[in-house]
Amino acid sequence: MKLILGDSVDKLKELDDNSIDSIVTDPPYGLSFMGKKWDYDVPSQEIFEECLRVLKPGGYLLSFAGSRTYHRMAVRVEDAGFEIRDQIMWIYGSGFPKSHNIGKSVDKLLGNERESLGIDKSKARKNGREGNSMGKQQGQTGEITKGQSQYEGWGTALKPAHEPIVMARKPLSEKTVAKNVLEHGTGGINIEESRIPYKSKDDMEIRKNTHRETNKLGDGNFGGGKYSQPVESGRFPANIILDKEAGKLLDEQTGELSTVGSPKKIDNSKTSIFGAGVPGFQMYGDKGGASRFFYCPKTSKRDRNEGVDGNVHPTVKPTDLMLYLIRLVTPKGGTTLDPFMGSGSSGKAATRGGFDFVGIEREKEYMEIAEARIQYEIDNPYNEETKTRITVKKEVKEKVNKFFNF
Repeated sequence: MKLILGDSVDKLKELDDNSIDSIVTDPPYGLSFMGKKWDYDVPSQEIFEECLRVLKPGGYLLSFAGSRTYHRMAVRVEDAGFEIRDQIMWIYGSGFPKSHNIGKSVDKLLGNERESLGIDKSKARKNGREGNSMGKQQGQTGEITKGQSQYEGWGTALKPAHEPIVMARKPLSEKTVAKNVLEHGTGGINIEESRIPYKSKDDMEIRKNTHRETNKLGDGNFGGGKYSQPVESGRFPANIILDKEAGKLLDEQTGELSTVGSPKKIDNSKTSIFGAGVPGFQMYGDKGGASRFFYCPKTSKRDRNEGVDGNVHPTVKPTDLMLYLIRLVTPKGGTTLDPFMGSGSSGKAATRGGFDFVGIEREKEYMEIAEARIQYEIDNPYNEETKTRITVKKEVKEKVNKFFNF
């Protein structure tokens, strides 16, 4: 475990060539988010060139990006020498709309009166909470008004509901992936430990007994055969990740889909936003909502603030999500790097998953939060099976802290 305070432009140069197994990071998106200076631009090509240098051949880079500036991120990653392998899409249901109310602004310019429709208590409560400065910046007091101009109901932006993740790989040094894995331990992705668990025992048994291969959603075995036997450990991981709320919304839209038996029994009234009107999620011989095909990390209100007296970082990622991504591209016990560590979610996740970790953070305030959150994870190990903390004796904690150089 190594935490480094400083700018990635300089600190990456202190790391050895080919010393890192993977990079999983949530860097600036170049959106000037909440007026933060560190978010003025996406990382430079120079930084990604340093990332390429420190990665082992075949090592993966997973980098979150903004929906408006993803293209800039991806181009810089590619121009630095990486191979773009895929794009992972993290879809969430709790995004905050940042649309400007054009009708309200027009009425203000023209001096028009607006009809008051009352107070939205949920908005008023949210805007009063500590840390929710975004609502205050938008001038939202909770009052709902309506105007009569032709521009009423017009805005400037959609509700954010996804963040793309650049999935790139350093070129192999060997002629094949198999040879590269044997030489460096990198080059592949951990399919088996990233499978999407079945929702229930019945779900697994129904899926198993139908013998239907569903490659359109990446569900089942590698072979691609139409009737390959499903893998008992779970469904094949997809390049879409849903948060819990997004998964719930998707299931509400599709309802329970079940077509055990003949494909002719498809209910055409049950479609999905992913199917563009085609009942694609009904072809797979099991039942349940459509979210069962995708990983849905569980988030916790405590996750953000464990070990600290208030985490002020504005863009904290769930630990479960970061661990899923780290585990996907990092050899067991390998070293993962985050050159934009922020408040330490990636370090917390690496610790939980038994990976070594190198984190770089420029802002001292965030570094202190990251240290405290990671230390809490070390002192209070998390049991993924029971979703609870494990009590550790004092002498064991001291040995662990010594090992991690805390």
